[in-house]
Amino acid sequence: MTFVWRYEDTAGGEKDTGAKPEEFSTQADAETWIGENWKDLLEAGVDQVTLLEDGGVVYGPMSLHPVEH
Repeated sequence: MTFVWRYEDTAGGEKDTGAKPEEFSTQADAETWIGENWKDLLEAGVDQVTLLEDGGVVYGPMSLHPVEH
């Protein structure tokens, strides 16, 4: 099993950040990584992410934009 985050714009189109997406052996590792790196991805122009396992959607899209209260 390989988990990877697909980087997307607000319309759901794939966003190229110029870097190869990280690959993870567990969903927990992928979720920890996104929790630590979401701000950098947002600054790179990524609006949302979808978690994939071996090419199939686990969940998403998940916005990287903070929720305003």
